[in-house]
Amino acid sequence: MTYDWLAAIVFIALNIAVMKLGPWLVFKVPALAQMRALNREADKVKMSRQSYRDAVKVNMRAGMWTNYVFYAALLPFCVSFDARPLWQHGVEILAVLLIFDFMYYLTHRFLFHDGPLRKVHALHHQARKPTHIDAQYVHPIETVIGLSLFLVSLPIVALIEGAPLNVFSAAIATILFTQLNTINHTYVNLPYFPFKHLTYITGVHAAHHVDMNHGNYATLTMLYDRIFGTYEAPVSRPTAS
Repeated sequence: MTYDWLAAIVFIALNIAVMKLGPWLVFKVPALAQMRALNREADKVKMSRQSYRDAVKVNMRAGMWTNYVFYAALLPFCVSFDARPLWQHGVEILAVLLIFDFMYYLTHRFLFHDGPLRKVHALHHQARKPTHIDAQYVHPIETVIGLSLFLVSLPIVALIEGAPLNVFSAAIATILFTQLNTINHTYVNLPYFPFKHLTYITGVHAAHHVDMNHGNYATLTMLYDRIFGTYEAPVSRPTAS
């Protein structure tokens, strides 16, 4: 594999563009804008605590440096502009997400809940009724581990294929990973089409946050929880707080 720095730059640029433009477009939808307002109101109360703000700040710094190291050291070996048929883009995206979610399921269940890092994970579980900002209320050790699991899934798929991932496939997989990990902590109560599935996603993760003895250990899909018998029905919340 070659060190394709230009493909890595395009990958980063695509992620930044979606991060900046995506919310501007999404929150043009009135129902979603209303949910954002409710989350912001609840988040404001949490962020009024100095200890909470400090924890979020440290966590975000840990995530930033984890990304920096990966982007400089490994990403240029994992992506390229090599053309793909459309179906292969889909396979690459799905493979990255499923491999990550399987590794995360095992780590979350056996390291953070039934293992030596239970106390580390307990910080995140102080959020019994998660809202948007709680996706960032995580111990830095947990952030480094969880983010590294996703990042390493990119070279794993590249090694399986025997060639770098297409830069657009890798970027889409990363955007989906980032957004789903944020959405599942967000308060959403829109039990009607076309937003019903968003309510389901947040309700499933809300069930996990009831206490540290509940299932739903995967973060992107409930596939592995259903396979291994740890799936729990979503929790319905009438308010964000």
